[in-house]
Amino acid sequence: MSLLWRKQLRISLAADRLVLRANRARTSTLALQPDPNAPEWRAAVDALPGVLASFGSHDVSLVLADQFVRYALLAWNAALKTEEQWLALARHRLATVYGAAAAEWDVKLTETAPAGPRLACAVDRTLLAELAAAVSAAHARLVSLQPFLVAAFNRIRSTIGEGSCWLVVEEPARLTLAFIQRGVWLAVRSRRVDAGWRAALPELIGRESAFLALSEACTRVVVCAQGEFDADMHEAFRLQAVDYRELALAWEQS
Repeated sequence: MSLLWRKQLRISLAADRLVLRANRARTSTLALQPDPNAPEWRAAVDALPGVLASFGSHDVSLVLADQFVRYALLAWNAALKTEEQWLALARHRLATVYGAAAAEWDVKLTETAPAGPRLACAVDRTLLAELAAAVSAAHARLVSLQPFLVAAFNRIRSTIGEGSCWLVVEEPARLTLAFIQRGVWLAVRSRRVDAGWRAALPELIGRESAFLALSEACTRVVVCAQGEFDADMHEAFRLQAVDYRELALAWEQS
């Protein structure tokens, strides 16, 4: 049977909500109440079986909020010949930054470009195991599981091409910022922010640019926003606003 005729369900998981879309129908949101004493993903995972049961057998694609993921960008190294060597470097880098906790994470690598940097994505193994178990128990099939940053880049990469831009992902009280220069990833950083980050965006990007010691400023910014974002609010920047929820639930090109 063609995949075009399978029942499909896409779910975006965050600490405070599940957002879902079945068979390209309208989007619905299930609000959650996180427990501050539990892992931040706990409420989303606990709500998943009930959601899956209500839809029956489906091909399920999951998108994880960046708050559940740790990233490390690995510069291209021609001396690394195998996937195992790249993974060893990624685990070493994550352990250097995050300490002993990194031993409990599953690490996957994503190519950003041929002979380009590798993006290491680390997720709690317990979270992955519980997601897989929930999908299996619902007699569904897990066909895709991606961090939001990866899913977002895959859907907008054709608009970036060989150009330069900042990719800014908004999640509650935090931003993930990726900088792409002439088609090559240079940095991925996460930082806490308050409700005034939209007005302060030029200063935020200025500080990140200074940290990277960029020789020239990049004024193109793609913002994956939660809610309304005025793309005309900063005249010195070429801002493009993309709805976070729609980007998370967009179907891959067939």
